[in-house]
Amino acid sequence: MDALFSFLQQHLEAVYIVILSVFLGVEVISRVPSVLHTPLMSGANAIHGVVIIGAIIVMGEAEADNYLALVLGFLAVILGTINVVGGFVVTDRMLEMFKSKKTK
Repeated sequence: MDALFSFLQQHLEAVYIVILSVFLGVEVISRVPSVLHTPLMSGANAIHGVVIIGAIIVMGEAEADNYLALVLGFLAVILGTINVVGGFVVTDRMLEMFKSKKTK
């Protein structure tokens, strides 16, 4: 516990920045109209591409007998890919709702 308190004391400015960014994020998201939530969330899901790249790097740097790193990296790649694809599918379905329907 002392190590945690000493870490927080040494990095107090970073802690303040994280707390401020949490409050700022909540305020920004709460003021977004509900119509825009789906495209913003799908864009945020696309950021999981960074997770996929990081997981691939972890798996590439892991030793062959480090099964924990390999399994966690594999799961991160799978779940990140599902999240990215799902975000784009949701966005595509949402944009289809706004297209005018052609009459025959």
